[in-house]
Amino acid sequence: MATNTELDKILEALDATTALPGLQAIIDRICSVFAIDHAMYHWVDSAGDHYYFGTYSPEWTQLYQEKNYTRIDPVVTGCYQRFHPVDWRRLDWSPKPVREFFKDAMEHGVGNQGYSIPIRGPNGQFALFSVSHHSDGAHWDKFTEQHSRDLILIGHFLNRKALEFEPDRAPEKAQPLSPRELDALTLLGIGYSRAQVAQTLSISEHTLRVYIESARFKLGALNTTHAIARAVSCGMVII
Repeated sequence: MATNTELDKILEALDATTALPGLQAIIDRICSVFAIDHAMYHWVDSAGDHYYFGTYSPEWTQLYQEKNYTRIDPVVTGCYQRFHPVDWRRLDWSPKPVREFFKDAMEHGVGNQGYSIPIRGPNGQFALFSVSHHSDGAHWDKFTEQHSRDLILIGHFLNRKALEFEPDRAPEKAQPLSPRELDALTLLGIGYSRAQVAQTLSISEHTLRVYIESARFKLGALNTTHAIARAVSCGMVII
């Protein structure tokens, strides 16, 4: 089970990453900390270029590309249609091409259980952060119940860092927000309650209100919802 300290170390490593290849080392670390077989981050930038960092075997990655499995992979198609995390068991695996895809995936050690976080950014940017593992349903239910919030947070931190490396990205015009202000708006934007945000950031709800009000002032927003919307529209916050 990942502790708050281990989670903080992952997020700190993300903040310190200065180049795209650094994301691969963090993906490897996520697998170790959460004791899972695989983790994967797939990013499609605003120009339509694809980037992938993960622990799947090179053979599976090559086969996936050769067979153009993006067209039928229910994880990809399902997450394009959703904004909230997706347990792979909730997807439609019944069509014959999908069953054949699943068979190939199992033969290459992808894992029979999976959990994916879809993420949308500015100008059409889309990303997926996924974890997968070989386990029974009861074990996976317990895993997702314990770790879903941590995985959502990691996914959004990964995406925020990836956006820093996007070529020719336009600079932000809004007044910069502090890291804590960004964290608060991101977590509120993806559905955390104020109490959950305060707990995740290890601060009091009073301190959280200070961050929110400061962010709202900087963004010229009327309320918290307006602040989140403005932060999303200019790419500061990714939800």
